[in-house]
Amino acid sequence: MAPTQNTICSKHVAVIGAGAAGLVTARELRREGHTVVVFDREKQVGGLWNYSFKADSDPLSLDTTRTIVHTSIYESLRTNLPRECMGFTDFPFVPRIHDISRDSRRYPSHREVLAYLQDFAREFKIEEMVRFETEVVCVEPVNGKWSVRSKNSVGFAAHEIFDAVVVCSGHFTEPNVAHIPGIKSWPGKQIHSHNYRVPGPFNNEVVVVIGNYASGADISRDIAKVAKEVHIASRASESDTYQKLPVPQNNLWVHSEIDFAHQDGSILFKNGKVVYADTIVHCTGYKYYFPFLETNGYININENRVEPLYKHVFLPALAPSLSFIGLPGMVSLNQNRYHSDFFLVHVLVGFNLLTVD
Repeated sequence: MAPTQNTICSKHVAVIGAGAAGLVTARELRREGHTVVVFDREKQVGGLWNYSFKADSDPLSLDTTRTIVHTSIYESLRTNLPRECMGFTDFPFVPRIHDISRDSRRYPSHREVLAYLQDFAREFKIEEMVRFETEVVCVEPVNGKWSVRSKNSVGFAAHEIFDAVVVCSGHFTEPNVAHIPGIKSWPGKQIHSHNYRVPGPFNNEVVVVIGNYASGADISRDIAKVAKEVHIASRASESDTYQKLPVPQNNLWVHSEIDFAHQDGSILFKNGKVVYADTIVHCTGYKYYFPFLETNGYININENRVEPLYKHVFLPALAPSLSFIGLPGMVSLNQNRYHSDFFLVHVLVGFNLLTVD
C-alpha cells in the first residue's frame, strides 16, 4: 500500500517581525510551500538585536504620545547564554575566528548576535520576503481570513488580505514599571532599563536599581563603574537583606524591596536602611503588548500571560490561522532558568504551523 502523502495547500501568510522568531518562521513557512510577507519597522533584520543609542523620549516609557524606540539593548550587553544554545538547529552559531570584525567569545556581544541573524537571513534568502520600515497597525479577522493594515516610513498605507498571520513581534518594548509608595512626591529621576544605554549619565550619582535578574544584575554593575553608590532593591531577597557585593569599585549593595520613597529624596528599604538617591532604574521587565491585534475578545493578557494559547503558540478559537512564536520568556535547561525565547523559537517552529485545507 502506497504511503499517504502529506499535501499542503499553499497559503498567503503575514509574519510580523524580522527578529529571531520572525526569520526562522518565515523560512519554515516558505519551506512548506507557503508565500510569506514579513513586516518589520527597522531598516534591517534582527529585531531586538538592532542596537540604537537612541531611547524613548519618556525615560519611563509611560507617556502614550512618546517617541518609541523598539530596542532594549544597552551598549555593554553580552549574552547570558552560551552561543551553542542560541543557534538554530541547522545553522549553528559558531565563532567566525578568521573574521576580525566578529566576536568569537562563547558569550558574545549583542553585535555578534545581530551579525549571526543577518548571516542566517542571507543564507536562506529571507530578506527578499521582508518589507522594511513598515509597521503593522491593525490585524483583524475578516470572513475566515485576516485583514492586515500597515504603513511605511513615508506614511504610505496598505491594506491586504492574508490566509494566516504569525505574530513574532517580541515582548521587550512595553516596560513594566514598579509600584513604589510615595514615588509621586519623590524628587529624583527615574528611568526604565528599556531606555538604558551607557553608564555615563549616572556619573557620581547614588543610584537605586530595582530588580536583580538578568538586566538588573548587568546594569547595576555597569553603572557602578561611574556611580558614587549603587543599591539594588531585590524582590527575591528576604526583608532583612543587606549585602555588599564584591565588585572592583566597592560601591554596590543588595537590599530587600523598597518600602517608601520620601519627598526629601530618601529611599527607605524594608530592611530599614535609608539612602538618598539621585536616580531610580527600573529593571522590572516588560508587558505583553499587541496594540495592532484585534481578535474580538478571544485573546487576553492576564497577569502578564497571553491566554488562552495552546503550547504558547495557537489561539484555539482562531487556530491555526493565527499563531505566536517566541512568547515564553523562560525555558528550563538542565534545571537552570534562562531568559531566552531565542533558544525556544526553533523548538516551537518544529510544529507544522499551517495545514489549513
